[in-house]
Amino acid sequence: MAELGRWTQAARGGLDTDTGRGAVVPPIYLSTNYTFLAPGEPRAHDYSRSGNPTRDVLNDALAHLEGGAGGVSVTSGMAAVTLLVEAFVPVGGRIVAPHDAYGGTWRLFTMLAATGRLTVDFVNLAKLDEAADALSQPADMVWIETPSNPLLRITDIAAVSALARKTGARVVVDNTFCSPLLQQPLALGADFAVHSTTKYIAGHSDVIGGAVVSASAEDHEKCVLWANSLGLTGSAFDAYLTMRGLRSLDARLRVHAENAEAVVDAFDGHPSVARLHYPGLPDHPDFQLARRQMSGSGSVITAELAGGRAAVDRFLDGLQIFHLAESLGGTESLVCHPATMTHASMTPEALAEAGITDATLRFSVGIEARDDLVAVVSEALERVG
Repeated sequence: MAELGRWTQAARGGLDTDTGRGAVVPPIYLSTNYTFLAPGEPRAHDYSRSGNPTRDVLNDALAHLEGGAGGVSVTSGMAAVTLLVEAFVPVGGRIVAPHDAYGGTWRLFTMLAATGRLTVDFVNLAKLDEAADALSQPADMVWIETPSNPLLRITDIAAVSALARKTGARVVVDNTFCSPLLQQPLALGADFAVHSTTKYIAGHSDVIGGAVVSASAEDHEKCVLWANSLGLTGSAFDAYLTMRGLRSLDARLRVHAENAEAVVDAFDGHPSVARLHYPGLPDHPDFQLARRQMSGSGSVITAELAGGRAAVDRFLDGLQIFHLAESLGGTESLVCHPATMTHASMTPEALAEAGITDATLRFSVGIEARDDLVAVVSEALERVG
């Protein structure tokens, strides 16, 4: 009998396990509670916040894909961030995070620091000398976002993990932009892989969710306990929708990638584009690292237009297909203005330090017809003039 690959096993998670009626797709268990056999004798599940059969299928599939000891799916990507901070950063502890982190992560860390719950240092983790300097002092957690949001900088997961280990810090990698199919953080030395499953894993912009996959069984059990205690676990229906999306992830990513490369070609070298950020370009400063660390370049593209905010307005005026909206990774193409949308909570000083300007646009390339995507982008670039 052929040995099935990890992706095939994960994509088929839970299929054909219904012994009662023979359903191919496992049913959704919407019940909030489950009967005990007797006092003190619970079944495998007793209350759905603590454990749910539908959520179990998703958790097992994500852990399998990431090569981890276990997965915990929660209500959002930010819930996943909260879970790890509460479970593994002591009061007064220190986090080292990227200076160009997702705006919601930056906001949470900054707000927690303002209350005295923790301290946080934002540094350019894509530069190993800056990472080493930050980790020359004790730290409890290193938060890596690679590729970063929105400027797609690449952090050397293995190298930073080695530095973190010397100071005893836990290493978390936000793997949202790549998904487990394009990057394997745990195999590179990270302790946790985090996802906003809202994005590529669910992939249809119709369910909010997050996940934490732990490298060790001990850490996984701690995440399970804290997720239950904090009330962060996701619903059965959300788990069902996310698992439905996961089953087509491999196929979707292939089309996303083909389309993204075509759109990059339309941007690259155009006089209306001052800077283009995409790790698949040979002139990207982290191109060689991206080739070693990732099995694909992803389908997020960030461009800085020549002409500032006025150029952005001209580009967006009449733009077809690409909806002006937050989020990414869905089947539909989106464009985002980070300075006023996803990263609006950052101070002007933090935006400048991260390199995010009023001329920055982030594109999530969907699975529409490639020629149409190229045509509308080319038309918009000509409007910029």
